[in-house]
Amino acid sequence: MATLCDDLVTSIQISTIWKIPYKGGEWKPCVNRSSQVTGLPESNGFIYVEANGGLNQQRTSVCNAVAVAGYLNATLVIPNFHYHSIWKDPSKFKDIYDEEYFISTLKNDVRIVDRIPEYLMERFGSNMSNVHNFRIKAWSSIQYYKDVVLPKLLEEKVIRISPFANRLSFDAPPAVQRLRCLANYEALRFSNPLLTIGESLVERMRKRSAINGGKYVSVHLRFEEDMVAFSCCVFDGGEQEREDMIAARERGWKGKFTKPGRVIRPGAIRINGKCPLTPLEVGLMLRGMGFTKNTSIFLASGKIYNAEKTMAPLLEMFPNLHTKETLATEEELAPFKNYSSRMAAIDYTVCLHSEAFVTTQGGNFPHFLLGHRRYLYGGHAKTIKPDKRKLALLFDNPNIGWKSFKRQLLNMRANSDSKGVEIKRPNDSIYSFPCPDCMCHANKTDNSRSSSAA
Repeated sequence: MATLCDDLVTSIQISTIWKIPYKGGEWKPCVNRSSQVTGLPESNGFIYVEANGGLNQQRTSVCNAVAVAGYLNATLVIPNFHYHSIWKDPSKFKDIYDEEYFISTLKNDVRIVDRIPEYLMERFGSNMSNVHNFRIKAWSSIQYYKDVVLPKLLEEKVIRISPFANRLSFDAPPAVQRLRCLANYEALRFSNPLLTIGESLVERMRKRSAINGGKYVSVHLRFEEDMVAFSCCVFDGGEQEREDMIAARERGWKGKFTKPGRVIRPGAIRINGKCPLTPLEVGLMLRGMGFTKNTSIFLASGKIYNAEKTMAPLLEMFPNLHTKETLATEEELAPFKNYSSRMAAIDYTVCLHSEAFVTTQGGNFPHFLLGHRRYLYGGHAKTIKPDKRKLALLFDNPNIGWKSFKRQLLNMRANSDSKGVEIKRPNDSIYSFPCPDCMCHANKTDNSRSSSAA
């Protein structure tokens, strides 16, 4: 590829990237909190769920659990966060979210308690493992819960669902969707310690972005050792990288990648756009899209693999690049440092308030940010989601010139802009596509809302 030169890069103002192309106009949050004063009907029993995965997979569990409990007129026990061997984070719900605010926000819609009454648990020897556990298929309909789960709930008065990540279909009636919206966008607020440091880092990023009017770009970089290992892609680390990846796969997924007959084809994985972008590739992509070396970047990431070597070109292209570790002192980060979910929550907050968010690999983190940013920014995502198959072809083409590369990347950025506002289709995630279930047109009165949000 041609040498990267500042005078070849189309300079852009961060504040003018997005044009809101959707003809229907802007959207606004449109989630009604219940105003009923008569109180909820008598509960049908208690539902206990175990939320598995990392920060945002657990968030899916919590929102879905709220929707199921509300629909079945059940009492939801604050979800238990299942300890995972990969994330190694023992955080409880109250460590991540403001439990009191969560319960208060939902009090007119769903009963929520922090424990099951002892008089009920005595029937099960005060041992949750003795409670009937539903092994529910992924993406089950809400009708399944009504037909199969509710009778058992009425009979036992206490049921358990474990695991409970993606156990509810995205295609659901308005009453269910409203509860999901209310839980995700209104009730789930990070705990005060996380909120405080997150907001502090947002303010520090804005101060460091004075040259851009206080606006900055956030990038979610997935180039940690476990991600590189799991992808089975090959980069330019030679024999040392190969040994590192073999060891990492065995630590995290014993035997998964060495089963007899399993063939790994790194080249095919890359062509299919499944390889995580390297820091160098992220830098080239952003410069091709018109971001100059003066652009302020916040990098959301775990510990980058071989960071001293791999991060050097990105830092050269964007010297105004910051992370939570460079924005905060060691003392400020100390309470969160050994907890992956809490560190991810800090990244989430700073990314949420950036002018533009760049996702490089997919997963639950950008999945939720995509929708949350739509919810905050008039229905528009302000998110760059590159075509990684096309990127692989561009990066691997030895004959492409910088002008041609830049033209392709500018088109890719424009495509992200045109897809900034998208309406949820039946099987889309409400957490990525809040319109129209959680939002309504800003130019309409409150009485003419989408029926899905009513």
